[in-house]
Amino acid sequence: MSVDQCQRTLNTIDKDIAYLEKKKAAADKKSADEQKKAASINISKNASASTIKSKMNEIQRHKTAAMKAAEESADLQKKIAEKRVKRNDAYLRLQKEQQAEQKKEQKMQQRMISDMRQLYENSIANLKKQTLSNITIPLSTDMKLGSEYDVFVSHAWEDKESFADEFVDELRKLGITVWYDTSQIRWGDSMRQRIDEGLKKSKFGVVILSPNYIAERKYWTKAELDGLFQKDSVNGKTILPIWHHLSKQEVQNYSPIIASKLAMNTSSMTAHEIAEKFMELISNKVEKQNNGKNEI
Repeated sequence: MSVDQCQRTLNTIDKDIAYLEKKKAAADKKSADEQKKAASINISKNASASTIKSKMNEIQRHKTAAMKAAEESADLQKKIAEKRVKRNDAYLRLQKEQQAEQKKEQKMQQRMISDMRQLYENSIANLKKQTLSNITIPLSTDMKLGSEYDVFVSHAWEDKESFADEFVDELRKLGITVWYDTSQIRWGDSMRQRIDEGLKKSKFGVVILSPNYIAERKYWTKAELDGLFQKDSVNGKTILPIWHHLSKQEVQNYSPIIASKLAMNTSSMTAHEIAEKFMELISNKVEKQNNGKNEI
């Protein structure tokens, strides 16, 4: 039985208990009312025999009704007790299923982290085997607007300190040219124009997805991502997502398309490790281009 099924069973039992308790309260009230009515009937000393008999019959009717209501209350109390036993069993089953589901999710997360780690280690091993002596990656010239950038880093301003600044520094240490707003946008510049230029002149777009990035109030992050999607639809495989303090479900809710892409995750990789993954990507691209030229 799933967690949802257990929860529905528990909710049904709770409704049954509430209904029975309501009926019991009504039966208790009726029993008390009938007893009061019986006690309120007075027989005067001078009453006739027929009057006495009539009032005695009335008293008996009220007492009989009170007794019947009390019996109904006792029967309802018994049913409530049985339902509470069933509720306790249902609650224990729910807890058991919740614990099993939590363990399953933890195993899936651990497996995903393990797979990512293995993928990274394999990539590093392959990278060490490659001969990179013929590959020349230019030193950072991202201050020149006429140059082409290796990567455009799309991020939320609030994530600069926690990840973005460090990640850009690691990229630049590897000689990768980066379009980054703090370097490219100056006082008085048109933000839209500068961002458009950066998007046009960048080979890849790294998107640092975070709660700040996907917030509804964020206009520029949405505009940058729209531009990268347009470029991705033409050139193919230009968007490289990084998940920063986000779960897969949160990314899925924000954009199923970007959630379908293989992403790096800051929960399992450092800024340096992710930068090296990007280095490997562009190195492979340059190698393929060089092989194509040699074949010609």
